[in-house]
Amino acid sequence: MSRIQLLSEEVASQVAAGEVVERPASVVKELVENALDAGARRIEVMVRRGGISLIRVVDDGCGMDRDDALLCLERHATSKIRTGADLAAIRTLGFRGEALPSIASVSRFRLSTRERDAVAGTELMVTGGKMEYVRDGGDAPGTQIEVRSLFFNLPARRKFLRTENTEGSHVEQQLRLQALGHPEVGFVLLTDERTVFQLPPASDLRERISGLWGHALANELLEIPAIDFHGISIRGYLGKPGLSRSTRAQQLVFVNGRAVENSTLNHGLREGYHTALMKGQYPVTFLFLEMDPAAVDVNVHPAKREVRFREPSAVREALVEAVQRTLESDRVPWTREFAAPIEPLPEPPPHPKPLPLPGFTDFEPSPAPRLPITPFAESYPPVTLPERRPGGSSQFPAVIAPQPPVPLGAVPPDPAEAQKPRFRLLGVLGKLYIVMENAGGLVLVDQHAAHERILFEELRRRMEEVGVPSQRLLMPVTLQLAPRDSDWVEQNLPTLQKMGLGVEGFGSGTWKLDSIPQFMRSQEPQQLLHEIIDELREVSSQSSKLRLGEELIAKTVCRHAVKAHDTLREPELIRLIDDLLACELPYCCPHGRPTMIQISYSELEKKFGRKV
Repeated sequence: MSRIQLLSEEVASQVAAGEVVERPASVVKELVENALDAGARRIEVMVRRGGISLIRVVDDGCGMDRDDALLCLERHATSKIRTGADLAAIRTLGFRGEALPSIASVSRFRLSTRERDAVAGTELMVTGGKMEYVRDGGDAPGTQIEVRSLFFNLPARRKFLRTENTEGSHVEQQLRLQALGHPEVGFVLLTDERTVFQLPPASDLRERISGLWGHALANELLEIPAIDFHGISIRGYLGKPGLSRSTRAQQLVFVNGRAVENSTLNHGLREGYHTALMKGQYPVTFLFLEMDPAAVDVNVHPAKREVRFREPSAVREALVEAVQRTLESDRVPWTREFAAPIEPLPEPPPHPKPLPLPGFTDFEPSPAPRLPITPFAESYPPVTLPERRPGGSSQFPAVIAPQPPVPLGAVPPDPAEAQKPRFRLLGVLGKLYIVMENAGGLVLVDQHAAHERILFEELRRRMEEVGVPSQRLLMPVTLQLAPRDSDWVEQNLPTLQKMGLGVEGFGSGTWKLDSIPQFMRSQEPQQLLHEIIDELREVSSQSSKLRLGEELIAKTVCRHAVKAHDTLREPELIRLIDDLLACELPYCCPHGRPTMIQISYSELEKKFGRKV
């Protein structure tokens, strides 16, 4: 007797449905993608009990005639592709022809559709994969699909569903992704007869982001300058330095209009943000990549969430370039606004004697007690920032930034304006936070974080230009590396030596380490080299390999930067701020923490009730 048998159509449908339909959110994703492919301009989604009881998707797309309505429930029936060559040029969201028959096989499925110029539409009902009826329908042009009692015929699968609130949150997240990816389309989400959001068609992406996540987040985003990197076009918005999340929930990336997940994209974003992101945090991104469909394979998983790139290094380089350009573009207006001259304080007018209150002619208000305020304490020993001397021996000098040249075509600064101070020091709060005023309002500067950024960029600049001095180990150590790790070391040997690591070959797969950088106090040189090898895998081919040791540099400068309770005199504070403003990324320390916080006059007026 033969042991191999063909599965029945019913069982085969349920097996296939397990790949496509994981939960109610999967159903919403497939139905909304079909509506978008049909040219819908408005999509309404209603769910009950998190989608377990009911999912209804109504669109105003092109609709179907009766033949297409019946054929769409057959497996592998699709209007998106015709031949195998079409798989290399997919521009639609759906193409497999598996979603509708899979959904209909595990639910009570109703479809009503009508073309725009048709007198009557088509309505059909399928229960657990079996056709119940087909008849004329009178709904509006477009398509309406109802999915009731999901997994009613698969109790084991139904038990794996989470609570109604959890499933409902997945449905909402899925519809947010679709709404973000298609801002020109209006979306409505109803949950248990309650309107979750109602989004009209948006004029641009920022408007859609504001409608979904609020104006506060939209105002903290930077628009990506136009970039076309070897045929890869990138647009969208990035969070400013300091804006991050503990998960990737708001790290949203779309490729050719499809929300995707890919490790190449994750590494590119991380490398692009570089030291502007705290360790363990993830950026807020709304990125859209457009490329040749033949350069990306979306036929990887039935859910079409994962993709593969034909040239992942090119995609990564494009993403790194886009992020770096965006962060750099924010530095110019930020520095200009921060460094704008402020008006000097006017002489205070003499205080007139207060008018007597009616009925209290002899009333004389007692003077308020005078609080002792010491802007710059002189009773503590000052911490002097080391001077920068050509060829000096200071290990971590503060940066004395030269004045940048005036660009061609720019209007030269007014000498009278140049003489005005750019900021006014008010004092030091808690022996850590510098309190100052600039043209925009109140500014708080973390003196430790600010000095970290200054020392970090100075030491990194020295490393890239002339290398760093090394210190020899008393006893050289040898390391036996795996073949791939050994190849990494051999390919990047000049870079490692410029970083102060004395590495040389010592036989097949064995390497000798006899010196390390002076600023590193590693008690385990072997572990140090292993950490750098791990970093080599995360750095793209076009980026500076000297960024490999930046995490170690950041830890080192943290020990040498001024600390809390270190008292600086006023000239030293002014110099610290000037040096910070000359840095490449002045608004965050090497660990990604903010160096300063600006509180505008408008915010202060709102706090004090002077402005609504």
